[in-house]
Amino acid sequence: MREVVSTDLGPKAIGPYSQAIKANGLVFTSGQVAIDPATQLVIAGDIVAQTERVMQNLIAILAAAGTNLANVVRSTVFLKNMNDFAAMNEVYGRYFTTQPPARSTVEVARLPKDVLVEIDVIALA
Repeated sequence: MREVVSTDLGPKAIGPYSQAIKANGLVFTSGQVAIDPATQLVIAGDIVAQTERVMQNLIAILAAAGTNLANVVRSTVFLKNMNDFAAMNEVYGRYFTTQPPARSTVEVARLPKDVLVEIDVIALA
């Protein structure tokens, strides 16, 4: 079974994709960027502020799917600048204090809306 996950507490999709898909006991989120769901605008701020917003977006989408960060098994972090790794990692680490998920972090040439970070996760449903 495949179920589309959607919530007003997370940013609306800005293209032909879903906020998340729940299938076969897993939740696959789309990459989240630092968009405030209330305004649908990218928040102002540095990598710390943007990572905080991304994590809040992921929390909201996972909650809509009936799960949470404790059930995340895999994440991918896309950074505009690898020099932001330490600051992003400090924020990220506050959300995954015990048994953090497997993760890849890569630097990319450009991200949607020119944000500094994008994160997607896979979680147990």
